[in-house]
Amino acid sequence: MGAIFQSLGRTVTAGIVLLIVIILLVGSVSGTWIKVDHAWSLFFMRWLHVLSGIMWIGLLWYFNFVQIPSMPKIPDEQKPAVSKVIAPTALFWFRWAALATVVTGLLLAWMSGYIGQALSLQRSHVAIGIGMWLALVMAYNVWFIIWPNQQRALGMVPAEPDVKAKSQRMAMLTSRFNTFFSIPMLFCMVAQQNGGL
Repeated sequence: MGAIFQSLGRTVTAGIVLLIVIILLVGSVSGTWIKVDHAWSLFFMRWLHVLSGIMWIGLLWYFNFVQIPSMPKIPDEQKPAVSKVIAPTALFWFRWAALATVVTGLLLAWMSGYIGQALSLQRSHVAIGIGMWLALVMAYNVWFIIWPNQQRALGMVPAEPDVKAKSQRMAMLTSRFNTFFSIPMLFCMVAQQNGGL
């Protein structure tokens, strides 16, 4: 068992295998098996959307609740471990999770037949529409404001010290803006399906 958990790839693969075992067990106990139809495809896309969203918002909150507040407490000689190793890897997963969340969300809305009504904020889909627009702004921020500024701030691309400092501040403020938007965005996403609005 320890060998599984020493490799992220093996851990994820084992999680998928466990999911398949659970699906087979539930199917054999209940006598109902997965019927791959439109309803199941919607469910699967929603699952992918939630999975991607957890990665995206989880990393957003990691940056804002853990990494940014902890950096001033870390001795200068230890900061490169974060800025050269941890932050670039976290930013890789952060930006691709943002894209995956948006793509799966738009596909889910299209497959469900409400993408136009949601994006145009029509009455029956206003909550999910607001959530979608908030998420789209957040994803734009990730790719076109946070990421370019973080590349300069972390020294991934050359920048003068004053540009680096300004980039670090802009990345932090935009990340905080996304954290601010994430609270109503998550509420709107859940509210539409569960009658919260």
